[in-house]
Amino acid sequence: MQHEIMNSQLLLDKNGHINEPGYTKGQLMDYDRKSIKAPAMRIKEWDYYLITNNSFALALTIDDNSYMGLDSFSILDFKTPCEHTKTVMSLLPNGKLGFPSSSLKGDLIHSGKKHWISFVNNGSFRILKFHADNFFSDSPIDGELKLSCPPTESMVIVTPFAENPQAFYYNQKINCMPASGIVTCCGKKYEFEPKNSFGLLDWGRGVWTYKNTWYWGSASGIVDGSTFGFNIGYGFGDTTAASENMIFYNQKCHKLDQVTFNIPIKDNGKGKPTEDYMKPWTFSSNDGRFEMNFVPILDRKSDTNIFLIRSNQHQVFGLFSGKAILDDGKVIKINNFLGFAEKVYNKW
Repeated sequence: MQHEIMNSQLLLDKNGHINEPGYTKGQLMDYDRKSIKAPAMRIKEWDYYLITNNSFALALTIDDNSYMGLDSFSILDFKTPCEHTKTVMSLLPNGKLGFPSSSLKGDLIHSGKKHWISFVNNGSFRILKFHADNFFSDSPIDGELKLSCPPTESMVIVTPFAENPQAFYYNQKINCMPASGIVTCCGKKYEFEPKNSFGLLDWGRGVWTYKNTWYWGSASGIVDGSTFGFNIGYGFGDTTAASENMIFYNQKCHKLDQVTFNIPIKDNGKGKPTEDYMKPWTFSSNDGRFEMNFVPILDRKSDTNIFLIRSNQHQVFGLFSGKAILDDGKVIKINNFLGFAEKVYNKW
């Protein structure tokens, strides 16, 4: 069952519970941090941008986990391949960063002693500017990018957690935003051009349970002269009402049911098989509308373990090949289409 929310309404009721679980193709639910009834330290808000082409990528994050904030900068080179990430932590932001309550408009700016990051959104385009000292060794990173925002449908999901009625995840993924701009670091210049570079926004607001695992995959680009992308994922919350699986084609959404990530398994010699992220994956769907092979290029991995907080992440970039079927039955075939798939385990 895939329940589509059709009417604009408040996200939460007077008890801090979700009014209507499901999905939409744009932001219909009104989010207000003040309506949350869960403990303030459980609230999590973030804006994550990923800009890719077939050669390199940039990822930027501003994150407020209430007890801890994160500003993150990443450059990924798919030709070498290599990647580098710098993350700056702050203590107890607890809502003071002023995250916009909607993705439609609003700015987000944060800075520290040796970095700053700015996401400006006027509704027609988004400007991302940033600087960080000592990004790699003694070399800084600087950049400015413009993301065009053509009228487009997107994936919006309203997910409850069965074990805690005051926990929820309100999330939007906007794919296929043409991107232009320049990033400089380590004596190199990375130039993004709108003919082959596309931005993704992962806009997240919610109250999460302490321990969870998620699977997420995404891609944006051009197929036969048309914009094409997808968002796939699962693993957390109660997705009885709807999944977050969607295909994007010519600015329109096509809803999928369930998609499974088939990650290769290896024997680590300790009697406990583990995932082999750099071997080829496959993806399959229960309705046959999303069938893909995936050849990894680069694993952007990290494992942070600080007292009661842990985040074990494998964001694997690579090439998708296979088919995606639209709502009207049209088959979109792709070959060596750049995207990523990840598995993340959190205690937070």
